[in-house]
Amino acid sequence: MARLLIGVGLLLVAAGVLVHFGVPLGRLPGDIVIKRGNSTFYLPIVTCLIVSVVLTVLSMILRR
Repeated sequence: MARLLIGVGLLLVAAGVLVHFGVPLGRLPGDIVIKRGNSTFYLPIVTCLIVSVVLTVLSMILRR
């Protein structure tokens, strides 16, 4: 349980540092935004891929 809490804490710190230095999480190139009339459709494909890779690496580190 302690490793899980440490991992989640490190992930939150990393996300905070990225946002602080201006990395546009959620608005990366490759994310799809379709605006028509009064509606907007947003599909964050690249953001999801990056989050998935980071979580995979983090889980691999915590398993050891």
